[in-house]
Amino acid sequence: MSLPVGVQIYSVREEAAADFEGTLKRIKEYGYDGVEFAGLYGRSPEEVRALCQSIGLVPVSAHVPYADMVADPEGVLGQYARIGCSYVAIPYLTPDLRPGTPGFGQVVENAAKLGRVAHSLGMQLLYHNHDFEFTRLDGEYALDLLYRSVPADLLQTEFDTCWVKVAGEDPVAYLDRYAGRSPVVHLKDFAGSRSENMYKLIGIKDDEKQASQEKFAFRPIGKGVQDWPPILEASVRAGAKWLVVEQDSPSLGLTPLESIRESRAYLKTLGY
Repeated sequence: MSLPVGVQIYSVREEAAADFEGTLKRIKEYGYDGVEFAGLYGRSPEEVRALCQSIGLVPVSAHVPYADMVADPEGVLGQYARIGCSYVAIPYLTPDLRPGTPGFGQVVENAAKLGRVAHSLGMQLLYHNHDFEFTRLDGEYALDLLYRSVPADLLQTEFDTCWVKVAGEDPVAYLDRYAGRSPVVHLKDFAGSRSENMYKLIGIKDDEKQASQEKFAFRPIGKGVQDWPPILEASVRAGAKWLVVEQDSPSLGLTPLESIRESRAYLKTLGY
């Protein structure tokens, strides 16, 4: 069994900002079936929906800043419902909201509330992890606590396979553990190991220390350390509906567009 493949537009954010329509057309030309949004680049939901329809891309999902969703759940999530997204994801937590802070308890509470709003709009709320959710709270990973605390119908997973691996866990095992709750899986490859520059590479500037970029780098799918056939097989077992490629920063001398093209080409060799 194969699965449709989308791409997180954050991977080509500068290109999308300069030429949104042209970037979507390139994504389609590379063989992607759908897209996951991270902002709308000044377009209305109706414009984005029409573009996706004309180009032939499915608007799968969107990464929506947590603070924006909490401030205006119906208004903000409603934009993505109008586009036709099936999923919306909490994409990232700022340091004041991460496990071990009082803010994380609020995240757990708000995830359930946002999940209900998403349902009312015909969408499903997801949580997209990094590595900091693999902090133990009373002996349990915060990520598992989140999924145990919020009912599955209100919050499902969007495992980022790179960050699961960076945290020292097995992406296959996590997909198996949450089978039936993993409709969208983020495919991300990398080289190196956990280091100070990781979040700088995803465009976040809350890392104060500088580090050599050789320590950790994102890679196109198939050009890093991940063992992809078992991960893809686990995604199928878990009941995934979509695979979404993401590469936060280019490497190997490739541009962002070249990087996502390489990832799509590799997945085709595996039958996806």
